[in-house]
Amino acid sequence: MLRVAGLARRFWPVTLTIAVGISGILLAVAGAGDVVKWLFSAYSLAVAAWQGIGMVRALLRREFGLDILAVTAIVSTVVVGEYIAALLVVLMLTGGEALEAYANQRAKRELDALLSRAPQLAHLAVDGGYRDLPVSEVRVGDVLLVRPSEILPVDGILLSAETSLDESSITGESIPVEKRAGDAVLSGVVNGQAAVEIRATETAAASQYQQIVALVAHAAESKAPVVRLADRYAVPFTIFSLILGAVAWWVSGDPVRFAEVLVLATPCPLLIAAPVAFIGGMSRAARNGVIVKSGGVLEQLSAAKTVVFDKTGTLTHGTPAFSGVRAEAPFTADEVLSLVASVEQYSSHVLAASMIAAARDRGLPLYEAEDAREAATNGVIARVHGREVVVGKFAFVAEHAPDARRTEIDAGELAVYVAIGGQYAGALLASDRVRANAKSTLQRLETLGVRNSMMLTGDASETAHHVASELGITRVRAECLPADKVTEVAGITERPVIMVGDGVNDAPVLAAADVGIAMGAKGATAASESADAVILVDDISRVARAVRIGRDTVRIALQSIWLGIAISVVLMVIAAFGMIPATAGALLQELVDLATILAALRAVGGRLDRRQSAADAEQFDDSTRVIAGSRT
Repeated sequence: MLRVAGLARRFWPVTLTIAVGISGILLAVAGAGDVVKWLFSAYSLAVAAWQGIGMVRALLRREFGLDILAVTAIVSTVVVGEYIAALLVVLMLTGGEALEAYANQRAKRELDALLSRAPQLAHLAVDGGYRDLPVSEVRVGDVLLVRPSEILPVDGILLSAETSLDESSITGESIPVEKRAGDAVLSGVVNGQAAVEIRATETAAASQYQQIVALVAHAAESKAPVVRLADRYAVPFTIFSLILGAVAWWVSGDPVRFAEVLVLATPCPLLIAAPVAFIGGMSRAARNGVIVKSGGVLEQLSAAKTVVFDKTGTLTHGTPAFSGVRAEAPFTADEVLSLVASVEQYSSHVLAASMIAAARDRGLPLYEAEDAREAATNGVIARVHGREVVVGKFAFVAEHAPDARRTEIDAGELAVYVAIGGQYAGALLASDRVRANAKSTLQRLETLGVRNSMMLTGDASETAHHVASELGITRVRAECLPADKVTEVAGITERPVIMVGDGVNDAPVLAAADVGIAMGAKGATAASESADAVILVDDISRVARAVRIGRDTVRIALQSIWLGIAISVVLMVIAAFGMIPATAGALLQELVDLATILAALRAVGGRLDRRQSAADAEQFDDSTRVIAGSRT
């Protein structure tokens, strides 16, 4: 009862219209039919005037709306004495907001679910017990209790022996994941049937789920540019409706025909169907592990012609591991590895840890450098035992060792070059495996109309071209700085352009692309903030899925619009011959609105996802067999 009262207050124009209608019925029963006519007519004209003022203000802002049809329909029905039809048109007009709210609520289920699940409390371990505190007060290093079936409040490390976690809210995968002591755990996932302790590694604001919530909140508040989509049809639909009504009046000589046509031309299909479809598409994307920040992104995705990928962490797993040394005489492999590992102690490069670990595994000594400096994006220079050791890209090393030469590498490998005392000492090899579904993702993108692909990377040219050739990418730009990537994307003529990246250095180019997609599963916050869409799982195939969702959403929005227009036009033509009375026409138009909105809600896409998941699995299996066959 309270909920009904709340809805009545929220949608007071609808409540008032219904109240006027009930009053009219009671007056008619009491024999006051003339009063009913004046009541309905006066109220309808008051609403028309209210709508007309808003319409004039919009026109002064040079915004053409569809309100002119509704206002004209109300006025014309009152003028010709069809006051019941006038009230029904008013009910449809005022009820549009309530109908849209209902449809949006259905369409936003996944977005709302993510927001409502955000944990509010954490159980802090204190003096042999636990104390509840707001999640916002958790600090790094705090030990927290997570009870059975509770949501993990912050990112952390599992302290208990083991647990099973439901990560479906983050990854979209329903199968529980087993975790053991020492494993990293993410906020937002649901604990299993055993209470466990975790140590917080991030505050709530910096944790994975809170970042997702922030993205979802932004997406939920955004307004899709579907007004443009509807406005493409608004002017011709309005002109057609007015002309048809005028012709019917002129041919028949009966002004009632004009009103009968106009009540069937009310614009709810255009005003509601497209926004509902786009909100449904955003919700569907969230269910598939992709947060789309606005409906306009879906529109761009649907029309994309080119996709550009970063390499490391995007097309590859991003965790290259040391695989061998190719030393040049007079240097030995152990000597080169020992000196390189010593130098890499002063580097922040992703390979540094694996080289240091490889040296330690072989029992090689690590030396302190007399001085060391890192050249951003190029390598490291250090002095060890009086000799200059240079480690990094080929061009960088060649500046210090003129005799340097490139080494041959296989697909998925990269080479780090070394100069010792101004002499070329060889190269260290590392492998960064290409994602198993990268090739099938590119194939799916091509079938979806994204036929141009490109790879931009800061890695060496040999590595980049090896990976590109394995995946079928024909356009490659290697050894790029962030500014180079922006320039390359700006120069692409086949637009819209999708850019997919994962690191902080990708943030500028993600912002510069028509659609920037961040692989945000590993917490690439800067990239996520710059992107238009964020993939919440470490799965590149979601890029193709996002494009598919964009195409489906725009298709369903257009289908819904055309469905509403087509039915309305057919009914208007019939009404032009005097075969649909104004009151019946107004009731029929309510059914048209309902059918249009139900059609738009298909964008939520449960059935579409099930069909697509089956197709993805089949294509992935085929692609895996092809790759496996090429390596045997």
